[in-house]
Amino acid sequence: MAEDYFQGYKNTALKVLKKYNVRVWGQCQIQTSRGNFTGTVLPRAENDDDTHIVLKIETGYNVGIDVGTIISMKETGYKKANYKIPEKEFPYTEGLPRVKLIGTGGTIASRLDYRTGAVIPAFSPGELYGAVPELADICNLTTEKVFAVFSENMGPGQYKKLAVAIGKEIENGIQGIVIGHGTDTLHHTAAALTYMIQDSPVPIVLVGSQRSSDRPSSDAALNLMHACYTAGYGDIAEVMVCMFGPTSDDYALLHRGTRVRKMHSSYRSTFRTLGDTPLARVTRQGVIPIKTDYNSRRKDNKVKIFPYFEEKVAMVYYYPNMLPDMIDSLVDNGYKGIIIAGTGLGHVNKPLYPALERACKKGVAVYMTVQTLWGYVHMFVYETGRELMALGVVPGENMLPEVAYIKLGWVLGQTSDPDEIKRMMLTPMNDDITPREPYNGYLVYQGGLPEVEEFIKKFRK
Repeated sequence: MAEDYFQGYKNTALKVLKKYNVRVWGQCQIQTSRGNFTGTVLPRAENDDDTHIVLKIETGYNVGIDVGTIISMKETGYKKANYKIPEKEFPYTEGLPRVKLIGTGGTIASRLDYRTGAVIPAFSPGELYGAVPELADICNLTTEKVFAVFSENMGPGQYKKLAVAIGKEIENGIQGIVIGHGTDTLHHTAAALTYMIQDSPVPIVLVGSQRSSDRPSSDAALNLMHACYTAGYGDIAEVMVCMFGPTSDDYALLHRGTRVRKMHSSYRSTFRTLGDTPLARVTRQGVIPIKTDYNSRRKDNKVKIFPYFEEKVAMVYYYPNMLPDMIDSLVDNGYKGIIIAGTGLGHVNKPLYPALERACKKGVAVYMTVQTLWGYVHMFVYETGRELMALGVVPGENMLPEVAYIKLGWVLGQTSDPDEIKRMMLTPMNDDITPREPYNGYLVYQGGLPEVEEFIKKFRK
């Protein structure tokens, strides 16, 4: 067989394919010592080892088969696949809202390049229409790729550029903004944009996907439809995250940018509002508010943009026996702000006291949050908290640690005056600090308990 039929396979895996006369893109049956498999042989990714053959099985998922377990292989058919997303001209429909989709590098609609193993984003209006044709029934969509980075590479530079780009779109009269973003740090960007973009007249919706578009269980298309519907028709003119609500595809939830956090590495329903309730539910038919206190859509195009951020800010997650050199190193390297995620009501050990006192005396803004995520910093209760406040550490109320980090960077980008820093940090903005947490803002049910299992059965079939 010609080498073209083996697309990237070499050494051990290549010998096995040649032995059984099976080609890449060949439909085949494989008998192994661990069971039998039926599917299509996929090209080998450049960085894969040479001891596995990748098979796309009937469910649409891929499995890697160790060649050492293969007993026999038989090719039953052959059809070379084309994974390019069809591109169609995005139609303009009179009367539909104008929505701008800004890309940052997330794979909200994508195809898989099996040569490299990388997910390639679809982003032009034509590609998006080809991938998710339902979008044309929702809005008149235009797109712009501001940058193309994995979400772990997002940072202050990207936050500021994104805020400015959104401000220009709003001033030009766009009716809604959608931001395609990787999910890993989506909540950091949501917080940053909440502070940098204020008094928006239109919805600003961040959206991503937990599973790429080539997977049968992908949430990409539905998330994108929900986000575009929210941007085009929703009345909530704030920075929000729009992602799956339950694990099924019943509806999406809109989360306020200052109270949202990614809480599971792979669940589609990974994003949760902490210490409060979500803003709204979204279906393909409408946005159903859960909260009533939100900024409503306006018809003007006025917005305030504050693209500031001090990069010398750190977040320190306290752990038992943390040594003072952790804090000293930040001070010695010129950091201007430190957010501590402390234990309990906001505590750290006594060996850190001298380092924290030194930091505060050098003008470093040090704020305390809690590792528990739910609940408030209460540093008046125990001796440890009172001692830390005497050193200059400031309680951060019920700000989430990541939100406090983003807010402190934003504040320090505008002022170095300690009193003004404290005033800005402790002034609530879009519920980053709330006067109380509602009874249904903390719901963590433990599975296995009879009453919980009975409740779950009503929703999980």
